[in-house]
Amino acid sequence: MRYLILLGMTVCTLHTACAQQKINDLHPYDYTIEKDIKVLHGAVVSAHPLASRVGAMILQQGGNAVDAAIATQLALAVVYPGAGNIGGGGFLVGHLKNGRNIAIDYRETAPAKAYRDMYLDSAGNPVTQLSLDGPLAAGIPGTVAGLFASMKYAKLPFVKLIDPAIFLAEKGFVITAADAEGLNTYKGDFEKLNTTKTVFVKNEPWKAGDTLVQKELAHTLTLIRNKGTAGFYQGETAANMVAEMNRGKGIISLQDLKNYKARERNAVAFNYKGYTIVTMPLPSSGGICLQQLMGMVENYPLSQWGFQSPQSIQLMVEAERRAYADRAQFLGDPDFVKVPMAKLTDKKYLAARMQDFTPGKAGSSDHTKAGVFPESEETTHLSIIDDEGNAIAVTTTLNGHFGSRTVVAKSGFLLNNEMDDFSVKPGVPNMYGLVGTEANSIAPHKRMLSSMTPTLVLQQNQVLYSLGTPGGSTIITSVFQTLINALEFGMSPSDAINKPKFHHQWLPDQVAVEPDFPDSTIQSLEGMGYKVVKRGYIGRTEIIKRAPESRYLEASGDKRGDDSAAGY
Repeated sequence: MRYLILLGMTVCTLHTACAQQKINDLHPYDYTIEKDIKVLHGAVVSAHPLASRVGAMILQQGGNAVDAAIATQLALAVVYPGAGNIGGGGFLVGHLKNGRNIAIDYRETAPAKAYRDMYLDSAGNPVTQLSLDGPLAAGIPGTVAGLFASMKYAKLPFVKLIDPAIFLAEKGFVITAADAEGLNTYKGDFEKLNTTKTVFVKNEPWKAGDTLVQKELAHTLTLIRNKGTAGFYQGETAANMVAEMNRGKGIISLQDLKNYKARERNAVAFNYKGYTIVTMPLPSSGGICLQQLMGMVENYPLSQWGFQSPQSIQLMVEAERRAYADRAQFLGDPDFVKVPMAKLTDKKYLAARMQDFTPGKAGSSDHTKAGVFPESEETTHLSIIDDEGNAIAVTTTLNGHFGSRTVVAKSGFLLNNEMDDFSVKPGVPNMYGLVGTEANSIAPHKRMLSSMTPTLVLQQNQVLYSLGTPGGSTIITSVFQTLINALEFGMSPSDAINKPKFHHQWLPDQVAVEPDFPDSTIQSLEGMGYKVVKRGYIGRTEIIKRAPESRYLEASGDKRGDDSAAGY
């Protein structure tokens, strides 16, 4: 394992020349990936090394964790176009040095012209591609509004936070092998779903070391820098988005864009064996499902059973089965549907949900339904902890890889395909196999249910961990397993995120495991009656730990991608 020890880098003063020098120091044509670092003052982990460097640079310039989160997200919109975005949305969870927890919801919303059955044919059957491909699949982007909603907690001027992203878009950066593979894989979609040629398409295949320059995106970012939210939701950029809608039968209007607002919500906070878990409320299903999962396993001797023992895996699988059944039945945008959140997370209810759990025998999703009351995998996450005691966890998404694969002409950014996260037809799976009910049906201005689960762990009201992951429907279970690995099994941050993962989501009734999952455990699960299916890697978790026994921050980027840590 490689550790980079950085103790006391020179901190520039905040005058313009120094800020420009810092941007030049990003070295966008020559950079390395740092998986594990140990630093004294501040740390950032994200899906791309250049974005992490931008965040660390902002911390060095005197910014706090919120400043760094804003700058890192903007950089990801340039260097990680598969999921980093200004054309999508996300969630921010934070713990501030004054002890306050915050949650900012900038999830996309359905356009005013959206309606319940808009993706069904005349026979009432879903037309899958309509909610996945092209402008009609896009919800109203929330990222830019979310960044400005975060500014009330920041310290530095917005211009300092966006300038590195403009630099990277204007001057370009060299791409990695993973970047090249993604661009080559989706070349056909980029050509089919765009009426004008995009910078993501070139005649010969992309390869590692090629330079990606995005001048149209740089122009859009400059408009945002100069005009604020109006530089995106009004004027030239908004007109370009609506023109793209008209070319591709989309329905987002100028009024939709002008009316979009990010929302501050009350963070979910719950106790687990003396730790306080802080995470995102609805319309993220992640927070409520994570509280259910932790509550359902809390009274079992997980640490005694041990990591990846058949007993531990079975217990966690059965908790996942029950949480996802409840997710499908009850969860949706709380501004539109009444969700029984208190009852879903009540300890007596959670204990009752596990009464039919039989050790050594597989459960059944035909038998296990939602509880009864007395009445893209392509997302990206970043974690940040600063020197002042602030911590941020942010998960953002375009939904599918490169979203709808439609680039807004003259503006240079990709549109999301988040409309697929609604229940296009109740009971019919979305692109991640998740089913839903009327609670998550399409309605104008409604926010689609999400699995994004940015999470913090506090101990005595001090931040211990910041973590989260992409992965569509696997996000919740990945965060769950990372927490259990760290809190129950005492793993290092690196091991907690990199050990093999598994996933169960109620339907389909199977346990999905990563390629390196132990064969002996698979055989044990199959012996209990589980159907086990090997799949590709699950998620790309980012984590930072502030070790209470030392002054150091330990930050780790997931082995499953180009994820990288930076700090000082």
